[in-house]
Amino acid sequence: MTALETTRSTWRAYARLAKLDVFDYYLSAVLVWTLLAPAARLDDQTLGVLVVFGVGEVLLMAGLVALDDLTGYRDGSDLVNYGPDAPARRALRKPLLAGTLTEAQVVRFAVVTTVLGALLWTVAVVAAPHRPAWALVLTAVTLVLYPQYSWGLRLSYRGFQELYIAALGWALVLAPYGLLAGDVPGFVVVQALLFGLGPLLFGVYSNTNDIAGDRRVGRPTVAVLTTPRGNARFIAAVSLVELLLIAGAPLAGAPWWFPLAMLPTILLRANQYALCFRRRDILRARRLGIWIHRVTVVALLAVNLVGGH
Repeated sequence: MTALETTRSTWRAYARLAKLDVFDYYLSAVLVWTLLAPAARLDDQTLGVLVVFGVGEVLLMAGLVALDDLTGYRDGSDLVNYGPDAPARRALRKPLLAGTLTEAQVVRFAVVTTVLGALLWTVAVVAAPHRPAWALVLTAVTLVLYPQYSWGLRLSYRGFQELYIAALGWALVLAPYGLLAGDVPGFVVVQALLFGLGPLLFGVYSNTNDIAGDRRVGRPTVAVLTTPRGNARFIAAVSLVELLLIAGAPLAGAPWWFPLAMLPTILLRANQYALCFRRRDILRARRLGIWIHRVTVVALLAVNLVGGH
């Protein structure tokens, strides 16, 4: 292998480590842009702050998933969940398992991306047209907790995984919106809640598949802590919360036709549940969760762009 090929291979390994192909949290920046008043969407200051905040988000997330991979590699859970007995999942997505990166390289990557992301968020806050206290506190708390998912406080190992996944999505909509608009209408809150439930309703299906690996290392997800029936009921309850948010959104300022616009999400979510708990196809239900989130975001973007808020 030539030096150029080696360099390219290393960069590809870092891209896999950062999970750049899973961009679902990053859609928050586009959602926030459509939530702004039409006149503000093309404002130079607004666009600049949103871009800087969004790039910082990508870097912070890269640091988070790198540390998560490092923890999963060290405690052995990734070896179980992505090992030879799990051929449906690609171990190449885990550079430490694949041997394409060393632990030292992963640590350096996580530190650099986290520091750069924090600097960019600081720039975004300083340059923002509004700085309400609640948005500053939310941004600061999110920044501090970003690397704590499976490192530091190890929140996902202390029973907070599901809350963390959803709350991160909520914060990535509400914090930049507050910095750009100054206030937070009810319909914006509803959309932030729906946005955060998307990654959660991917994560809980992933956890359903990963029970053995998570139990082995003491990661107390709901799927690990409950019975199969209890886990199914929990996922049904979260899905019902999403449905109730959609149905009740007109009470928070959404147009009356908002539930109709979100009908694809409702139907796909029901299919996802049936795939997992009736047809026993967990990995297919997990993959579908990614696409349901993307369909939901597209529907929200369309509603906002035609004047739904």
